[in-house]
Amino acid sequence: MLNSVKGKGISLLMVRGKKSIFFDLPYWKDLYVRHNLDVMHIEKNVCESLIGTLLNMPGKTKDGEKTRLDMAEMGIRESLKPITESGKRTFLPPACYVLSRSEKRQFCSTLSEIKVPTGYSSNIKSVVQMKDLRLINLKSHDCHTLMQQLLPVSICGLLPKQVRAVIVRLCYFFNVICCKVIDPIKIEELQEEVVVTLCLLEKYFPPAFFDVMVHLVVHLSREIKLCGLVWLRWMYPMERYMKILKGYVRNRSRPEGCIIECYVVEEAIEFCSEYLESAQTIGIPKSLESRQNVRMGFKVTPVEYKMLCEAHFYVLQNTPKVDCYRLQHLRERWLQAEHRRCFIPWVRQKIETELANPDHCVIETLRWLANEPRRDVIRYNGYGINGYSFHTCEHDLRSTTQNSGVTVEGESLHVSRAKHKNPVYANMSYYGVIEDIWELNYTSFKVTVFRCKWVDNKTGVKVDEHGFTLVDLNKEGDSSDQFIKANQAKQVFYVSNQNDGRWSVVLTAKLKLYDGGDVCDNIEETPFSNRLPECEDSQNEDVSYVREDCEGEYIEVGNSKIKKRKKIAS
Repeated sequence: MLNSVKGKGISLLMVRGKKSIFFDLPYWKDLYVRHNLDVMHIEKNVCESLIGTLLNMPGKTKDGEKTRLDMAEMGIRESLKPITESGKRTFLPPACYVLSRSEKRQFCSTLSEIKVPTGYSSNIKSVVQMKDLRLINLKSHDCHTLMQQLLPVSICGLLPKQVRAVIVRLCYFFNVICCKVIDPIKIEELQEEVVVTLCLLEKYFPPAFFDVMVHLVVHLSREIKLCGLVWLRWMYPMERYMKILKGYVRNRSRPEGCIIECYVVEEAIEFCSEYLESAQTIGIPKSLESRQNVRMGFKVTPVEYKMLCEAHFYVLQNTPKVDCYRLQHLRERWLQAEHRRCFIPWVRQKIETELANPDHCVIETLRWLANEPRRDVIRYNGYGINGYSFHTCEHDLRSTTQNSGVTVEGESLHVSRAKHKNPVYANMSYYGVIEDIWELNYTSFKVTVFRCKWVDNKTGVKVDEHGFTLVDLNKEGDSSDQFIKANQAKQVFYVSNQNDGRWSVVLTAKLKLYDGGDVCDNIEETPFSNRLPECEDSQNEDVSYVREDCEGEYIEVGNSKIKKRKKIAS
């Protein structure tokens, strides 16, 4: 840009000297928000620039010979200056923000092997080209998915540590502002953090990277304070409805007439269906609208009595109407092992004794709970509840999606020593996979439980430097506590860590709800990371702009072909 401006004799002060015509309006200068910034398009453009620069994709990257010449003209980053050799080709030293060929292969391999829950996103594998090591045909929601969770996970172990931390900070910012709930007190902190993040981006990335879309990121926190949450204002609902209107077009020479005709007919049918008592309009099935108690693939089989007692014990432990009996039994037998062994016969005998009294107040639910469930249970391959679609891990092996990951927040008993008689209960998050789905039959009602393989929280769970939760799925926890109730489960999915195959990154699934037959926006419950990544750089520290462990590239003079340099740049 500097070379073209200099050649035309235009002052640098005139490059951005255009004034919007809206400022001629008398009230325009007094408006707090002059433009409603659309986060959907900002996120998409920032993601495309970031992915294109990291993978050095032709036509998408913000790096290149002209960018390096601009930096040389500005007198910055002399180490990245193009080197002309023999007048026939130019060598571009490897920059700190560009992936090496092996890192590109690992990055693309991670994305192509990811299995996500149903409805989470499109098939990410379809946009990955392993042959050319690039991403193609990225849609707006693909970029949203990458920036929200997948990009920070895919670059784990890649790039220099400082550059990687800056990218994770940027993704963390987009993830937080897209949440359904934001603490107003933290908006000011977000504003300060995004300013620091953009300054760190300027420290490593070339000036050509910072177009107007990257600049608009700094204003998003202020607009949340003035205009409200992002998901109430972005363009996804409008874009989805535009797709519906485009589907109405049957005659391409008369698109407006087709849209009007189909819209009027659909509205008329919807209006008439309100007066038909037994009519049900075509659309999303009622069961999928709430994803509540949706059963998939079942068979009736007998189970071991020991396993049945474990499931029954968990149901008793987590039924509020049994709490008074549970607390009474714990006072008599405070040891957890004794409570687990004796509680089922004890509560049966206790309720039978109360039923012998003519003036008893035992409710019907407690009577059937005391009698234990039937030996034959119904086993399902999948179960939908609370907006999630769960499947067994055996089903996931044959599927392109991953719906078996589960997490639950449970109460755990903690003691400081063996003779400690005052145990402390604390809440902990447990992670695992669903091995089986049972429906326990208590005659008058049924209870659905998940039999899970849990990860050992002591040795199989850790948090990395960027705040991601990592689990080792091979470290199995207590096998005597496998069951949870279906309505307690929250869905997660696991992404294998390419640097260490034993560990997998835990990512939360998006809760998708339906409202009146229309798909609501995915509900972001919590940020993908527990904390904002810290950058250890100081202002006085020398930054290495050239990667010593990465190959550079040659550009043939007078030819658009780029050849990678095989040996490591010195």
